[in-house]
Amino acid sequence: MPNELAHATSEYLLNHANDLVEWHEWTEAVLDKARNSNKPILLTIGYQGCRGCEAMARESFLNANTAAVMNEHFINIKVDRDERPDLDKVYQSALQLIAPKSGGWPLTLFLEPDSQLPFFGGTYFPQQAQHQTPGFADLLLRILETFNTKREELDEQSQKLSQALEQLTPPVLDPGVEDFALIEHGRDQLLQQHDPTQGGFGKSVKFPMPTRLQRLLRHWAYSRRRGDNDREALDAVMTTLTKVARGGIHDHIGGGLFSYAHDAQWMVPTFEKKLYDNAQMLPVFAAALTLGEDDLFDGAMCGIADWMQQVLLTPEGAFMAGEDGESRGQNGRHYLWRREQLKKLLSEDEYLLVETLFGLDKLANVENYWNLHRHDSYRSVVDRLSMTADEADALLASAKSKMAAARLESEPRPVVDHKIITAWNGLAIKGLADAGRLAQRPDWIDLARSCAEFIRTHCWDDEQLCGTWHTSGLGHAACLDDYANVLAGLESLLQCGWNDDIATFARELADATLRKFYDNDNGGFCFAAADEEPLIYAPKPTLDEALPPGNATLALTLHRLGLLFGEQRYLDAAANTLRWARAVMEHLPTGHCGLLTALEDALLVPQAVILRGPEADMATWSAALTGTFAPWRSVYAIPYSSTGPLPSFLPRLVSTAVQNSVSAFIFDGSECAPALTDLDVLQDQLS
Repeated sequence: MPNELAHATSEYLLNHANDLVEWHEWTEAVLDKARNSNKPILLTIGYQGCRGCEAMARESFLNANTAAVMNEHFINIKVDRDERPDLDKVYQSALQLIAPKSGGWPLTLFLEPDSQLPFFGGTYFPQQAQHQTPGFADLLLRILETFNTKREELDEQSQKLSQALEQLTPPVLDPGVEDFALIEHGRDQLLQQHDPTQGGFGKSVKFPMPTRLQRLLRHWAYSRRRGDNDREALDAVMTTLTKVARGGIHDHIGGGLFSYAHDAQWMVPTFEKKLYDNAQMLPVFAAALTLGEDDLFDGAMCGIADWMQQVLLTPEGAFMAGEDGESRGQNGRHYLWRREQLKKLLSEDEYLLVETLFGLDKLANVENYWNLHRHDSYRSVVDRLSMTADEADALLASAKSKMAAARLESEPRPVVDHKIITAWNGLAIKGLADAGRLAQRPDWIDLARSCAEFIRTHCWDDEQLCGTWHTSGLGHAACLDDYANVLAGLESLLQCGWNDDIATFARELADATLRKFYDNDNGGFCFAAADEEPLIYAPKPTLDEALPPGNATLALTLHRLGLLFGEQRYLDAAANTLRWARAVMEHLPTGHCGLLTALEDALLVPQAVILRGPEADMATWSAALTGTFAPWRSVYAIPYSSTGPLPSFLPRLVSTAVQNSVSAFIFDGSECAPALTDLDVLQDQLS
């Protein structure tokens, strides 16, 4: 018989509806059941495609003896990390306190039923003991004995844990170093961690880390604005992007980036593609391309957008969560090749080019298979094979087409996680909007607008956001990341072309964010809304993780929207967030690149350029102003027909003659310059 997960909306939970364990979702009724029965709670948190989650299910949750112990003696709760990021963030932090070297998924915790505080936990537990990890069946009996015989000790431990959790939220402290020195210190530490040979940060497992790349790229841009040239920061970005685009972390046939690489050379990835990774890397490649043409970067950028559109885009206009790498019983098998397979598929010249370009002439890199990885530049390979550029381009295009077709015919295909996650779609809106503006790709901007319209229509009820959407219904209430990322995406969309509905939605969303998440006493934003169920503590995240922290995103976005709309509440919230987070930024600058960017934006007040006039003429001006990477500049082209919320500093009454031509206003946060009606003069002033 199915357990209670049969009624879940999450695909991850539905996959466990037929486990032998009597699983519950996290609800107040289930927590009451644990209190009333005085049974410990066994909480597991995972996600679709989690290898350890699948292993524990096979070994333990489908084991009749183990399930019987769990069902008789525990209240068993299973949570989808992507649907309840608030629970995941809280309990990952708790695990770090009781088992400092643990963390990840499946998150496996035993909770005291009255307080929901954990007294033991870890991640993956095998069915039988391995190395120093106890077997799960034996662990259950030991946990049960401890719970029944040492309750007072567990209560004391819970009290200490509760106090330790409260101390995780940093206090407001005066700065120890000057703001500009802190930004410079963050830059220096990033470059110390950068791998100058292989790109990326660190010497082993490699993540693209778009927030760090954006920080260094912005630092270089601001140095150029001052008349300097931070070549070292720029080289770090370009080296990393080159290695990523050439590497095995890049799907050279189907487009998109895998989450991370297991090796320093970016050769063997984890073979899962997530929306949030790709959405954040898209504008990084676009920004790099504003510095000069590069076929490698352009191919990676367009491949990301194509993969998002072809694989993740729903008919309603939103983007699904990602694509799992499991196929034919082997992780990544869908993406791997054998030489004999390609020799049969391709012509002799096509194979020669593919073999040389993608490393098939070297040792196999994944269990006797090849994951495509470029060791050399395309031009050097073409020269080495004595081919002309046109000849090589035609051969490569033909070979890729055949390889893509062969993939489509292979079964089964990687599993797509169909859920719509609001926070991740906010990143997609911003990524597509920023990249579309920089690369002058209006089709990407249209995708971003459709996605924003989906969120407004399906996930927003005029008062609050929903965190996930499924064809079967809405998920849990949204968390801080959902509000922050969607709001940032809307601000980027307004720079791609003014829309009254988007502007109104942005104001409504900003107001709701302040109402639900803002800490009026200390500054900063809590991760869970104030009107949601209280958990064991209220985190206020600041660290850069897979998703940028909501506090960093809001400190930047609310500052810009506050200047745009003349809304002092937004400006105050942004400033107070930076003031509250100042101590943690100083403690670990490289872990707070998002907040450093917001701090830089506040110190060097952003430059808002407002265009008014006929839409066709404004489009020409906008294209001329957005072709370079100038992160301090925002350009908003607002037609005179607009009836939505407008910048407070614009003149309200203008003549018909003025409306028939373009006028530009530069606002620096304190005053608005007189209107400029000549594009060349405007460009001279901006530069």
